[in-house]
Amino acid sequence: MAKLKLTKNELKKQKEALKMFVRYLPTLQLKKQQLQTEIGKINRTIRELDQQQETFLRGLEQWVDVFAEDIGIENWFKINRIVTDTGNIAGIDIPVYVTVEFDEQEYDLMRTPLWVDAGIGACKEYIQLKAKQLIAQKQQEILQEELRITSQRVNLFEKVKIPHTKEHIRVIRIALGDLQTAEVVRGKIAKKKLLKKQLIAA
Repeated sequence: MAKLKLTKNELKKQKEALKMFVRYLPTLQLKKQQLQTEIGKINRTIRELDQQQETFLRGLEQWVDVFAEDIGIENWFKINRIVTDTGNIAGIDIPVYVTVEFDEQEYDLMRTPLWVDAGIGACKEYIQLKAKQLIAQKQQEILQEELRITSQRVNLFEKVKIPHTKEHIRVIRIALGDLQTAEVVRGKIAKKKLLKKQLIAA
């Protein structure tokens, strides 16, 4: 760590740094609050999606027997991709769920059981719930990491930067005050010596 210079220029530099830290800290604190609020919302969304999936699976119990039929329902549709958009929370880009795109194969309506259409629809609905949850979990991960970084910065400013800078300003002011007092004393001594010389010369 560089030694603190006890000069007027350094005092000015430390005052400017303190001003910047004090101005920037509320922005960081606001960002931290926003992130905490949004993470809370996402956590609630994830819990709701959990409940929806449980309810959905309970509703599928009536399908258990028909899904046991070996008719190859998994061959009639596949997940192509999960489509997302980009959202922004407190300056952070996060994925936002849009939809799931499926590749669908045609099948003979006359040769397949009546329940196949409804069964495929149910599978797709469940996959979409899972996809929404995956995206919400990704949002949660991104924002929690940003919250960790922002919290570290808030602590750095509150507990290190601002207190240290204030202490530097205090130390420099004391040193400059002592220096000024010493200059005044030296000035008075020099004046007395000069006056004494003038009196002797006279």
